[in-house]
Amino acid sequence: MVASTNEDTILWSLTAPPAPAVEIMTQDIACDVVVVGAGLTGLRTAVALAETGTSVAVIDAQQIGYGSSGRSGGQCNPIWRATPHELAAEFGYSQAERLIEATLTSADDLFDDIRRLGIDCGAEQNGWFQAAHTRKQAASLKGLASAWRKVGAKIEDCDSPGTHAGIGSTAYEFSLRHAKGGFVQPLALTRGYSRAAMEKGARLFEEAPATKMERKDGKWRVSTPGGTLVAEQVVLATNAYTDALWPGLQKTILPMISISLATQPLDAAQQASVLPGRVTMSDSRLAIYYARYDADNRLIFGCVGSTESVKTFGGPGRLRKGLRRVFPQIADIGIECSWAGRIGVTPTMKPHLHEPAKGVLAGLGFSGRGIAMTSVMGRAMARKVLGASNSDLPFPVTAIKPMALHGVSKAFVPLMAPSMSTLDQASVVLDRGLDRTSKEKPCT
Repeated sequence: MVASTNEDTILWSLTAPPAPAVEIMTQDIACDVVVVGAGLTGLRTAVALAETGTSVAVIDAQQIGYGSSGRSGGQCNPIWRATPHELAAEFGYSQAERLIEATLTSADDLFDDIRRLGIDCGAEQNGWFQAAHTRKQAASLKGLASAWRKVGAKIEDCDSPGTHAGIGSTAYEFSLRHAKGGFVQPLALTRGYSRAAMEKGARLFEEAPATKMERKDGKWRVSTPGGTLVAEQVVLATNAYTDALWPGLQKTILPMISISLATQPLDAAQQASVLPGRVTMSDSRLAIYYARYDADNRLIFGCVGSTESVKTFGGPGRLRKGLRRVFPQIADIGIECSWAGRIGVTPTMKPHLHEPAKGVLAGLGFSGRGIAMTSVMGRAMARKVLGASNSDLPFPVTAIKPMALHGVSKAFVPLMAPSMSTLDQASVVLDRGLDRTSKEKPCT
C-alpha cells in the first residue's frame, strides 16, 4: 500500500543543514555590488565577488533558497538540448566555442567548488542517464551524443540491455550515459554558498524585497521596506521568481512548474534494482520524468506540474503513474512527501545574460539545467562586474526582449502539464503503431 503523502512539503527543507543567521534590513547600506536574489545564481555570484574583496550585499524577498534553488530536483545535467553546431548557428562560432567549453567543464567545476568551499550538500557525481521514450527520440539523442563527443564530451550510447541495467527500468530501450552528471541537495548547496559568501565578507539580508531601482548621482539605489542599498552595480538573480523590478525582464521567461515526490527509503535490494550505482535519470518526454536518490536512500521522482500546489490538475496522480511506469518494481512503495516549485524557461531553452543599463546585469532562465549552469552564470556575472569584456564570457550578453503574447502563455501554464502528457502518450501510441511493421522493440 502507498502511504499517505504529506503534500506541499519540501523534502530539502527537512534534510538540509540549518540556514545561517543573516541580517534584517533596518538602515541604508553602501556597498560595491547589490545582488537581488539569494538563490544559487545570486549566491555563487556573491562568493566570486567576495573572494576578490568586493563588498557585496545580497537581498531576498523571502528566505535564502526559497525559490527554485530550494525546490528543484537537484540533478546536475551538464549538456544542452542543442548540438554544438546548432549553438554556433545561433550565437556565432566564437561565442559558441566559449559556451561549449564552459558546458564541458560545468559539472566538474561545480563539484570542485563544493569540495573547495567545504559545502555539505550530499553531492554525488555518479553519472546521468538521458533516456528516450520513443524511437524518434532515440535517434535524436544518438545525434546529440555524436555531436557532443566530437568536441570532447564523455557520453556513452546505451542499447536496451545497457539501459535496462543502468537505469533499472525496462521502460526505455535506448539512453545516453553522461559520465559527468550527478546530484546535490539543492537547498543545502544554496545554504552552503551563503555561508561561504558570508565568510568571505558578503552581507546577506532576508525578508528584504527590492521595491524600486533608480540611478542617482552615478550610483544605483535599490529600495527595500527596511532601507536603501546604494551601489555601483546591481546583479538581478531572481530567475523564475522575477517580478516587475526591472521593466520587461519578467516577460523574457515563462515560470514553468516542476513537481517532485520523495519515497520512503529504499532497502538494499530495491537500491540494487532502481538506479543502481546511484546514477540520475531523466527522459525525453515533454512532461519529462526524472529521478535520483537523496542521502538517506529515498527516491526522488519528478515531472512537470501545473501550479505551485502539487495537487493541482492531478499532479499526485501524474507523479505516481510515472513512478509505476518507470519503476514498477517499487510501485507500492510509501510516499513521504511531495512539493512543487517554479523553474524559469526561455524560448530557446538556454539562459539569458542581460546588461539593460550601465551597472546592471541579469542572469536567468536556466530551463532545467540550473544546478550546473547557475554556477557558470554566477562566475560569469562576477567576472563581468569585475571588468571582463563580453567576448570573454560563456553566455552572450543580449538585450531584454519580452516574449510575444507573454501574458497569454503565462495564463496557460497550468494547462501545459496535462497537455504535454497527452502529447507524450500520443507519441508512444504512434511509436507502438509503427512497431507493428518493424521487428525493433519500441521505446515506452
